Amino acid sequence: MAFHDADTAPLMSDAAKHFLASLTPEQTAKVSFSYTDEERFNWHFIPRERKGLPLREMSPHQKHLATALLSSALSQRGFMKATTIMSLEDVLRILEKDSGERRNPEKYYFSIFGTPSEKGTWAFRFEGHHVAQNFTLANGKVAGGPSFYGSNPAEVREGPRKGLRVLHAEEDLARDLLTALKADQKAVAIVSKVAYKDILTEASRKASLAGQPSGLSAAKMTAAQRDLLHKIIHEYTDNVPAPVAAGRQALVKKAGNNIFFAWAGVEEKGGPHYYRIQTPDFIIEYDNTQNNSNHIHAVWREIKGDFGGDLLSDHYSANQHDHK
Repeated sequence: MAFHDADTAPLMSDAAKHFLASLTPEQTAKVSFSYTDEERFNWHFIPRERKGLPLREMSPHQKHLATALLSSALSQRGFMKATTIMSLEDVLRILEKDSGERRNPEKYYFSIFGTPSEKGTWAFRFEGHHVAQNFTLANGKVAGGPSFYGSNPAEVREGPRKGLRVLHAEEDLARDLLTALKADQKAVAIVSKVAYKDILTEASRKASLAGQPSGLSAAKMTAAQRDLLHKIIHEYTDNVPAPVAAGRQALVKKAGNNIFFAWAGVEEKGGPHYYRIQTPDFIIEYDNTQNNSNHIHAVWREIKGDFGGDLLSDHYSANQHDHK
């Protein structure tokens, strides 16, 4: 869901225009795609080669403008997560004795679909290992999804950055809720004693999970437990600027108590675990199972709103109405 945004759409549009204006023709050819190009849906969060223009192929001033574009699309919280996650590539380079080719903090790619404008329809993607942010703009409105953050290591356990946990809130807040549940509630919330190997929606084009939502309904929680549930949700909704986050929060409000919290894996800290928060309109998934349970994946998906689906539907409906 997207709300009219008097600030974010113009900021993103201006930032994108300034960035594009700084590029050479060869760079422009790499970063620019038609809005209707299927590449717009080709997202992922693993360390693979991507289309688009990577930071490592930019001059210093171009990197500043690219960073400004990313900053315009995220809240301060979301931007700090993204840039800190990128910096973890250097930690992995040292741990894995990598040459710097696979683990490189500048192997993050910018792609722009369509022509940036304040009122027009266009999209922007920023993507690399463990960061995948997709934004769609139409008629002054902004939608952000899929929105993925990951962290490997989840906790840096050696070296000068020892103790760093980029996504600590995503884990700790969910553990607070699990701890607050009574035995009979836990019996419903814990849907599997074995954590899933990864988020179930993976990098699908359309967010969906088979069957009805499982886990514990918010309707079966106390007021205090629901507060803890909403703290987790806020950690995901608030990664984008306030007006865009308001659109996400509207989906939360719409769901009411039709929100399900499901946990899989061990309850104890340090072991493999997974959780999911699901409503008819959005899915939050988190897992920490790889690398001896020190490797987090966390994603916000909207059932109809990913890649601007509901935003564009509203836009086209309004245009059809205008032409009647």
